[in-house]
Amino acid sequence: MSADAYPPAPADTEAARAVLVGVDLGPGSSFDPTLDELALLAESAGDEPVARVIAKRKAPDPALFVGSGKADEIKLMVQAHAAHGVIFDQALSPAQQRNLERHLGVPVADRTALILEIFAARAKSHEGKLQVELARLQYLSTRLVRRWSHLERQRGGVGHRGGPGEAQIELDRRMIGDRIKSVKERLEKVKRQRGTQRRARERSGTYKVSLVGYTNAGKSTLFNAMVKARTYAADQLFATLDTTTRSLYLGEAGRSVSLSDTVGFIRDLPHKLVEAFQATLQEAADADLLLHVIDASSPVLQEQQAEVERVLEEIGAQGIPQILVFNKLDRIEPSHRPRVLHDELEVAPNVRVPRVFVSALTGEGLGKLRELIAAHAAPPALSSEPEAFTLPDGSVAPTPRH
Repeated sequence: MSADAYPPAPADTEAARAVLVGVDLGPGSSFDPTLDELALLAESAGDEPVARVIAKRKAPDPALFVGSGKADEIKLMVQAHAAHGVIFDQALSPAQQRNLERHLGVPVADRTALILEIFAARAKSHEGKLQVELARLQYLSTRLVRRWSHLERQRGGVGHRGGPGEAQIELDRRMIGDRIKSVKERLEKVKRQRGTQRRARERSGTYKVSLVGYTNAGKSTLFNAMVKARTYAADQLFATLDTTTRSLYLGEAGRSVSLSDTVGFIRDLPHKLVEAFQATLQEAADADLLLHVIDASSPVLQEQQAEVERVLEEIGAQGIPQILVFNKLDRIEPSHRPRVLHDELEVAPNVRVPRVFVSALTGEGLGKLRELIAAHAAPPALSSEPEAFTLPDGSVAPTPRH
């Protein structure tokens, strides 16, 4: 089906209406029966979710992912709501996407495309834009270029048409390959520059603290509250993409540390995006301490915490000391508030990490968090005991004082 056969795009003041689809593929697969997170992603991209469809299959249909019967049901839903597009919560193959577009008569996007689009709209720094472009090009290289428009429109909404003046939509695979090579080279240069900056910080003895966590856990709000910065913070997914670093003075430790706010993680974060954001995520991998920020009011906080730990392992940061920061204490009903706002949590057999409940919005608990960071950042105390050395007979004696 040609692009001309698609329903007309909404006016600029009207959000594109989208039907959301989630498929339960059984144990071992990621599935959100509410599709709430996909709805938030869609809204972050400028779309308006108008209907949700849930399917259950043992395995994806090779042609239509959901099978012909469910595809017909989705088509009726699209027609009933005059939807401009359909968004799937799972990744679609290029063939499945093309077949679904022909069958449904509207543009089809998957979770990967949606995340890439949000990242493309939010990246501000030169490095962030390069990283997003690389991930988009790698995604685009697997598709029939002239059929893909979801990533090439000027503003949010799956129904919009018209590219942002870029040439990618007209490039063939060879030209995309050349562009990928060029972007990788430029990113490598940025990576080297970051490495130089990190080595300078290491020579100066700077203690590095990085905020990590699931997207929309409140990292940027916490960052702003701690360093009195004005980093953009909003109640939406991926409000912050570019790493921001500020100096934080800790009177308790008698020193300053560098505090970095990093991109939020999310379930099923496209692997290509993880690869593309290695330079940014390197801030977390090179940190001396991680503040793992968790939305204490989320009904799926354990799943979100596990996903962050999985990505940390993927970037080689799983062994870095952590403080678990349970944020958004102000959103918890008084009857459900924890009795103790600071304790330790066993995250693995015989492995316990500090946990503190805070509200970045009201400031509650931030004093205790600063104390915990200071305890980690404080230089090791010099022992008042004399050093020991081994005598020729094998006995141990203290080193004489001079």
